[in-house]
Amino acid sequence: MGHDHHHDHDDHSHLSEIELRVRALESILVEKGYVDPAAIDTLVETYEVKVGPRNGAKVVAKAWADPAYREWLRKDATAAIASLGFIGRQGEHMVAVENTPDEHNMVVCTLCSCYPWPVLGLPPVWYKSAPYRSRAVLDPRGVLAEFGVNLPETTRIRVWDSTAEVRYLVIPMRPEGTEGMSEEALADLVTRDSMIGTGLTLSPEAVR
Repeated sequence: MGHDHHHDHDDHSHLSEIELRVRALESILVEKGYVDPAAIDTLVETYEVKVGPRNGAKVVAKAWADPAYREWLRKDATAAIASLGFIGRQGEHMVAVENTPDEHNMVVCTLCSCYPWPVLGLPPVWYKSAPYRSRAVLDPRGVLAEFGVNLPETTRIRVWDSTAEVRYLVIPMRPEGTEGMSEEALADLVTRDSMIGTGLTLSPEAVR
């Protein structure tokens, strides 16, 4: 399971026993001068924002640009993702679900916080929160609205519940006006939240 890596040392009430042990070990290492807190924060940020989600963005961009890869991803996401070198713990059994104008996919883990680390990095704090895990199933449209995603009433919302056996990757719709863009440029339009289903992709204008 993932750890809550927000380094607010004042509130420990939400931490599990394992997370408390990690926090205590981190504190001891910092106090003894073995590690730099800033270095830890940088490392965590790298996995939360840069390394992890960038992997997933490359998968999505390739699916957008390569119809054969897109079909492979739909049939055997685990193998298709592994072919790009993105393998590891909590990424062994992947399923890709594709957004369309008629259907929007959204991922949650109601039992805990199962999350595809190899393609998305560390799970965001809200993904592991009890309100998201319960409300995503009961009121997905309302939750999406809180994330700023307001879909047409005609768009069906499908919620996928991750488990220890299966994790999901949402393939968001390709933005308009991206014809002729390279896979690298397309990947810049893919956000972490769009691959969870709680966000949308960026427009080409937004990254210029």
